[in-house]
Amino acid sequence: MSGDDWTDLQNDAIVADYFAMLGNELAGRPYNKAAHNRALQEATGRTKGSIEFKHQNISAVLVGLGETWIQGYKPAFNFQTSLIDAVARWLQNHRGWLARVPPSPPPGLAEPRPIWIGVAPTMRNAPPPKELEQMQAVARRFDVAARDERNRALGQAGEAHVYHHERSILMGAGREDLAKRIEWVSRDRGDGAGFDIASFAPDGARRLIEVKTTNGWDRTPFHISRNELAVADERRESWILFRLYNFSREPRAFELRPPLDAHVSLTPTTFQAGFR
Repeated sequence: MSGDDWTDLQNDAIVADYFAMLGNELAGRPYNKAAHNRALQEATGRTKGSIEFKHQNISAVLVGLGETWIQGYKPAFNFQTSLIDAVARWLQNHRGWLARVPPSPPPGLAEPRPIWIGVAPTMRNAPPPKELEQMQAVARRFDVAARDERNRALGQAGEAHVYHHERSILMGAGREDLAKRIEWVSRDRGDGAGFDIASFAPDGARRLIEVKTTNGWDRTPFHISRNELAVADERRESWILFRLYNFSREPRAFELRPPLDAHVSLTPTTFQAGFR
């Protein structure tokens, strides 16, 4: 079979194979890409090169979906809508994949290492416009921001990681006194404060941290509530949005400070309806 479009059955076969490899990679289990490719050649009638490129297309779809991908398959864009649908079908039939969080260390072991914090995406080179447009279109179509927001286990795991990160930073700076005073506000007092963690900088300045976590890349969109925006505006000197990404593999982060619309586009997604 040559350059004609992949059928749904072929797409489903390669997507399932891709996730099998990705699951092994994330779990640290060895696997043989060449053997997987040969099996797919027999199952689909496609060439080795065609299968390799389709794997790269799947990586690109997963970028748009805010998901991690196989590191050896660099995302390749201009993929067909049918491939997006095949990935969506697989995720629909394997709901546990989206709900996964990294395992917590056993009790008694050292706290997680401090998180690598870089600059925000707006301060770095952006992907080529056509690639960015395609990724953003996928993210909007499947509302990955809402998906992450609904994933309470992911959100709580991210908050826990940031809580321990803040403790590690202060302990490393010799401020055990401040480390003891950090509060995990959303866990202990509920979600109404407009931030998740009340921490400190080593000089004692307040850090009111709202954590947004995703397994995807740094440009994965996220939801922010009207209350969070209001608190960010009222407490500009101390409020911080801590964006935690790549969480299922190697957590990384950047921080945004108010005004948020200087960094991101804020799009209304819901409206409150009142009777006339």
